[in-house]
Amino acid sequence: MSTSSDFAEFVKEQLAAVHGVQAKRLFSGVGLSAHGVQFAMIIDNVLYFVVDDATRPAYEAMGSQCFSYTTKVRHVEVRRYYAVPGEVIEDRQRLAMLARESLEIAARPRKSPKPKPRKMAKASR
Repeated sequence: MSTSSDFAEFVKEQLAAVHGVQAKRLFSGVGLSAHGVQFAMIIDNVLYFVVDDATRPAYEAMGSQCFSYTTKVRHVEVRRYYAVPGEVIEDRQRLAMLARESLEIAARPRKSPKPKPRKMAKASR
């Protein structure tokens, strides 16, 4: 897996209307952030935006898939990140709108998962 620097630079140029976008190496790709908040990543020349339960259906309706990878043990789906279709990347105005939405979602505090109840150990008799 790798991301071409040309594609990453193209995406950054397309996002020029979103102020403060910075690109940094992220594992085998590039993380995109603004104002200290990571809202997107590029892995294997695919742009992924952060989504939430309210915005995920719109990405699914565009035919987008969530970011996923396979380990030696299992297949992992990261439903927080969804692919941005190529036609959206080409449309600067639409891309900027989705990027701002993604940035807003990423900036929100994430809910901590509820801790699992602990099982009480049986007392020895």
